[in-house]
Amino acid sequence: MALHDEIAEFISQISIELQLGDGIVLYTDGIPEAKDIHKKQYGVEPMCEVLSKNWHLSAQVIKPAVIDDVRRHIGYQKVFDDITFLVLKRRELGLEKK
Repeated sequence: MALHDEIAEFISQISIELQLGDGIVLYTDGIPEAKDIHKKQYGVEPMCEVLSKNWHLSAQVIKPAVIDDVRRHIGYQKVFDDITFLVLKRRELGLEKK
């Protein structure tokens, strides 16, 4: 994001209230564009499959499950891009609701 001196036109803000079990997944292009030895990209679908299979678990478990699957896909290939992955989940009511 720091490639331009003035990036205000590219930034917006939104507020979302997550309900119990809701979550947000943020990732950089290094995840779907990660290539195996045959130059095949990992893609978004495998990531979504791992997310769906593990969504009932905590964010701390989901994140390494996806990263491990990406690394399995890459194998011994050199990583040419960053692999950044963030999982946020709401798992309990806030104090104001108790």
